[in-house]
Amino acid sequence: MPKVESENAERLQKVLASAGVGSRRACEVLIAAGRVTVDGQRASLGDKVDPETAEIHVDGQRVVTNTKLVYIAMNKPRGVVSTMADERGREALADYVGDVNQRVYHVGRLDADSEGLLLLTNDGTLAHRLMHPSYEVPKTYRAEVAGPVPRAVGRQLLKGVELEDGPAKADAFKLVDAFGRTALIEIVLHEGRKHIVRRMFDEVGHPVSRLIRTAIGPIRLGDLKPGRTRRLTNAEVAALFKSVGG
Repeated sequence: MPKVESENAERLQKVLASAGVGSRRACEVLIAAGRVTVDGQRASLGDKVDPETAEIHVDGQRVVTNTKLVYIAMNKPRGVVSTMADERGREALADYVGDVNQRVYHVGRLDADSEGLLLLTNDGTLAHRLMHPSYEVPKTYRAEVAGPVPRAVGRQLLKGVELEDGPAKADAFKLVDAFGRTALIEIVLHEGRKHIVRRMFDEVGHPVSRLIRTAIGPIRLGDLKPGRTRRLTNAEVAALFKSVGG
């Protein structure tokens, strides 16, 4: 591997240790065992890298070493618009991430009436891949809909429905619960057209009264409270890159 001649270059084991992979000694063992690649090439002990530009993998898993990159999960409350700032003065995402020093952007959108998981980052490459339909990143939702919901509805959504802007179909569909005239559905899709989940349920005659996104690819909402944010772990960031082939 060519040696990096950069004023920001540091020993590879130091960069890996700073990224939380392990102690410097443990990282040296990984490098010596041939388990580390830099920019697609197997690394060697003694290599130096620029942590802001190098693309490093350990056992095929991406390790983000650029400390300027930020990856955040947010539970967007109902009524908050999916923009960093709103010219009409409505509550926006920046109202909830004010303590982040870097300027971040939301990955995709949730309409104002919908809730749940949003990802925010300043990593433009990853954001582009997560939003691009060719990578088919699945998104999971919990939808409260008008019930009861016959089994045929699930089969219909899995087969596909025709909307005004083209066909749409679910990747997975599960009836989670039913109470009175309301049903709770878990539905998974890999596309992100505007209001796509609501329009699909409207098409089959079961309008949505509440919609919560619970997962984007490998990242789950979990017990994150509405209006709260958290930094993604190194393992979660690696899983995101893996989901888009990075």
